Amino acid sequence: MVKPYPDLKVELQWFDQVLHAETDQDGFFKFDWKDEPPLPVGWQEVTVQAKINETVIAKTTGHVYVPYDTQYGFISDIDDTFLISHSANLRKRLFVLFTQNARSRQPFEGVVKHYQLLANSNTTPEAPNPFFFVSSSEWNLYDYLVETFSFNKLPEGVFMLNQIKQWKNLIKTGKTGHEGKLIRVMRILDAFPNQKFVFFGDNSQQDPDIYSSIALKYPKNIEAIYIRNIRPEKAAYTEGLLAKVAELHIHTCMFTDSQEAIDHSARIGLISL
Repeated sequence: MVKPYPDLKVELQWFDQVLHAETDQDGFFKFDWKDEPPLPVGWQEVTVQAKINETVIAKTTGHVYVPYDTQYGFISDIDDTFLISHSANLRKRLFVLFTQNARSRQPFEGVVKHYQLLANSNTTPEAPNPFFFVSSSEWNLYDYLVETFSFNKLPEGVFMLNQIKQWKNLIKTGKTGHEGKLIRVMRILDAFPNQKFVFFGDNSQQDPDIYSSIALKYPKNIEAIYIRNIRPEKAAYTEGLLAKVAELHIHTCMFTDSQEAIDHSARIGLISL
């Protein structure tokens, strides 16, 4: 519960560049810029400050991730893909939201092992495969998610979340913004046209539709799609979507237990066990 600052000037210091932006009505802001390669890879520190009448009212440091030139990149949903969230059940979802903290929130068994194997597969620990965590959850949850990831030793990655909701819309958290999620995934593919991607999602909401539609449009960019079977009543529909994708020689896997996904990744050569 925060009071946003709309139309506020924000500056970002990136090496010898100073970039400018303004906040939206909900306080949300973003910077888009293009650099000439080669760029230093890995995590790069940036300074961001907000101003009112040229007076700095807030200043902090952030980090920009420039992925290493590796074979694969991974794009993963968050809720019900590796964090137990009960997105399809309002009562259970709100219970988790209000009773669990960043360290008590439980990932599915085996998912941390799987993601760690993928991050280091066919590369070195010093140059891990990039992870992008694209979710319909809002930026309100950023600090919470960073703490959850760190505590559970999940691979570091870039968060691409949804714009902040007001408190009166809290009941809808994580259930909207799917069109925005599609756009965010497409932006990643456009930014890295020479890299193969692997998608991770679940069938509690619209991940199968989003991922399959992207795969049908960009089949050469997609190596595999993994869908956690959260809603058995949607299993047949999900399998139908994945079957169309598989016709394009893209690996697909609908799984209930993370060990199934790990075994599949080993069979197709994504990881070594």
